[in-house]
Amino acid sequence: MSDILVVDDERDIRELVSDILQDEGFKTRMAGNADECMAAIGDKTPAMMILDIWLKDSHMDGIDILKKVKQDYPEVPVVIISGHGNIEIAVAAIKQGAYDFIEKPFNIDQLMVVIRRGMETSRLRRENIELKQKDSGPSEMLGDSASYKVLISQLDKVTNSNGRVMLTGPAGSGKELAARYIHTNSNRAMAPFVSVGCASIESDRMEEVLFGRESPERGVESGLLEEANGGIIYFDEVADMPLGTQSKILRVLVDQTFLRVGGNDKVQVDLRVISSTSRDLEAEIAAERFRSELYHRLNVVPIAVPDLEERREDIPMLAEYFIDTLNREQGLPARSLSGEATALLQTMEWPGNVRQLRNVIERVLILGDSSGEITADEVPEQSETAAEDGRVVLSGAIATMPLREAREAFEREYLMTQINRFGGNISRTAEFVGMERSALHRKLKSLGVVSGAKAAREDQASD
Repeated sequence: MSDILVVDDERDIRELVSDILQDEGFKTRMAGNADECMAAIGDKTPAMMILDIWLKDSHMDGIDILKKVKQDYPEVPVVIISGHGNIEIAVAAIKQGAYDFIEKPFNIDQLMVVIRRGMETSRLRRENIELKQKDSGPSEMLGDSASYKVLISQLDKVTNSNGRVMLTGPAGSGKELAARYIHTNSNRAMAPFVSVGCASIESDRMEEVLFGRESPERGVESGLLEEANGGIIYFDEVADMPLGTQSKILRVLVDQTFLRVGGNDKVQVDLRVISSTSRDLEAEIAAERFRSELYHRLNVVPIAVPDLEERREDIPMLAEYFIDTLNREQGLPARSLSGEATALLQTMEWPGNVRQLRNVIERVLILGDSSGEITADEVPEQSETAAEDGRVVLSGAIATMPLREAREAFEREYLMTQINRFGGNISRTAEFVGMERSALHRKLKSLGVVSGAKAAREDQASD
């Protein structure tokens, strides 16, 4: 985005302005009507626009185009020019987000002052957006499982509303990632996303951190609420917020104003609030550790983030993503996963969820070989049985059983593990273990793993 789009229905004017800008070293494009203007923007977002307010024979005038540009490309400064300018038009343009207003006939020196200032503003806005994107953490959601698709569908429904969202799910399941997904795909994407770790801030400092402080010695110090103005503030593990702070946050939600610590003047903010918790907030309310009024204000749209147990099909995709990310960010080896390693990852228990999976992948890349496929032997074992030199080491319980009972116990555990691995899909489980689907149903029934009715339902669902 390094060019300036000049939009004017008078050919002589747009060519004159374009020539002046090119003489000053700027790249330009030109458009003579609304259709040409919108096509040019769609082809490539300009760094800046010079827009005539009156466009003859166009279905949109300059104000209409300005509204559309500020809605879809808020980072682009737009300078309005008009030969019919007056203070009312100037005020209307500025209210709709115009960077500045110049009346025809304009002074070239005046025009260049505005252009240079606007281009600097454009550069700073782009740099600010890039820095926020780098510092804000990942916003990409990955997965193909049924539970993942349900989650994305729910998140997509709330992205462009201002409704408050409560994300629930176990630690490490990706609640903050879900919050960032909402932000990135919302109409506040260019505004700040500020995360508040309620569990990591000391109780006696919480209000100063959130609301800021005023004092004769240190002047005015902004808090996180002011930093998030216009954007989204995310309360991570909101159950850990002190009771006293909860009542003050409740007032912020009601009227979008607050007082800094030590201050007397109300601060007005425009905020969307997203919260998360891994605890049962209704139980916290019953124990008088969380205010019910705040819970109902925050829990407008509840969304459950599934744990990794419900997303086993996504493990290979997530593991590959973490390998690529760790290679780019830390220079760790860009290795691939063997089929055996992939299968093992899908059958392991993940109490720490996606966060734990990332840590396991990082550990393997740090301690393992520098090249070649990641083998199952390199994956930290977490199950009760492990392979050593080609033989299976049994758990104490199985080792003391008669052969028939041990075999049934092993088959039951093995088949349950594979069913979980494939998200309950009987057809895919049967294909992997090398059995006909009908034979697998009979085996499961004989082992008491799946009832006949449930097996029939799953059989029908997979057809």
